[in-house]
Amino acid sequence: MKKKHLIAGSCSLLVVLSLAIWIYSRYDVWFGNPPEKPYLPPQRPERVLLTFGTEDEWTRNVSWQCDSVVREAFVRLAEEEGGDTLLIPAEGETFRSRNGVSAYYVARLRALKPATAYRYQACTDGKESPWYGFRTQPASSNRAISFLYMGDVQDTLGGKANHYLKAALQRHPEIEFLTCGGDIVERPMDSYWGELFRGVDSIGQTLPLLTVTGNHDYLKGVIQKLERRFSLVFSYFLDSMIGENQVFTLRYGNLQLFCLDSNRELPYLLEQKQWLESKLKESSAQWKVVILHHPLYSIKGAMNNLIQRYVFDDLLREEGVDLVLQAHEHAYARMTAHRPDGTAQPPVYTVSHCSPKHYRIRFDKQFDRYGISGRYYQLIRLEDDTLTVATHDAYTGSLYDKLQLVKPEGKEAQIIDLGKEIPEYLEFHGDPKRKKNQRYLERIREYKQWRGIATE
Repeated sequence: MKKKHLIAGSCSLLVVLSLAIWIYSRYDVWFGNPPEKPYLPPQRPERVLLTFGTEDEWTRNVSWQCDSVVREAFVRLAEEEGGDTLLIPAEGETFRSRNGVSAYYVARLRALKPATAYRYQACTDGKESPWYGFRTQPASSNRAISFLYMGDVQDTLGGKANHYLKAALQRHPEIEFLTCGGDIVERPMDSYWGELFRGVDSIGQTLPLLTVTGNHDYLKGVIQKLERRFSLVFSYFLDSMIGENQVFTLRYGNLQLFCLDSNRELPYLLEQKQWLESKLKESSAQWKVVILHHPLYSIKGAMNNLIQRYVFDDLLREEGVDLVLQAHEHAYARMTAHRPDGTAQPPVYTVSHCSPKHYRIRFDKQFDRYGISGRYYQLIRLEDDTLTVATHDAYTGSLYDKLQLVKPEGKEAQIIDLGKEIPEYLEFHGDPKRKKNQRYLERIREYKQWRGIATE
């Protein structure tokens, strides 16, 4: 009996030691934050960003940084075609991060006119930014709308995300605003915030940028923390937060966007669900699009993101959401819901990213198609009774996937898959000699065989 107890105790000790070693080896991954290098704030208004303001389409916010002390600040705003120049007062707030301090400002531009070109300039204590311009769209509720979606950007310092973004805008000059699925910075550090503004230079000052929060936007820890500067930059959250939840909705023509923070713990997600249910029920928009960071149906692991799915998915289906834009898992995937008779129905779920990192995925057969080892963006267009989602390869601009949701008034939406004839890109570039890569290559081969894709 003593021998059995000794063996059991030894096994238990071995398990505890193994668990402790594993946790120690993963500590930095789960809880560690790289040190933030010391930095000085800009001495003139810089890092100017144009965003939406409230859920009303005819509002904008302008945010910027200048100095480390809050001083008198405002935005000069004028119509391009003449008229008085208005001085819009800005609110300032000092934020101290782990290794620096800067003053952040936000000016709220309200009651803008439809179909009007504006120019503006950020001013702090007599110091001025360059003049920038933006245009509002016509007031018609059934006008055509186009916007761009990118999943994780999460670029390295000196990265190429700005190149891909600018190339996408050259290909699609009709775009009216930009959206992002979170992880817009690699880490919440001044150097990476600087990389973001380098990436959106000359773009983020003229086209409104709308993003949700991602896990890389948070400081890691036993309890993750979102720094105040995230909301000071994406300043629409300053007025739209529900409790501690970074949520936002925008009515834009006949489209309504709903932004969630899927990084939070269950009690916060349940608060977001209440908010989302209320906003969905109030909405009279023809098209409803939800943006969140974590995919409700994971392409990385069967048990991933189950809490987010439990909280939100039934509600999205019940309230007629058309499209769910997601990020986090660095590959491309598209999935559609189905009616009892097997026909496709909304919502359509997409996972996408435009980051230099790539994840191994599990190739679940419930998804319509995948894309690996690439960067992607979605061009989303609404016109009449049709919503078109066109996925493009960010490297080349070539069309990678396309579908349409057609929803005549008073009828159920139909989904037309226009991407079936476009080959899936499933090439993995890792070292084939490593066992981990060999297993992944075998998964890819199995998926290709199931889809009838030729294998070498």
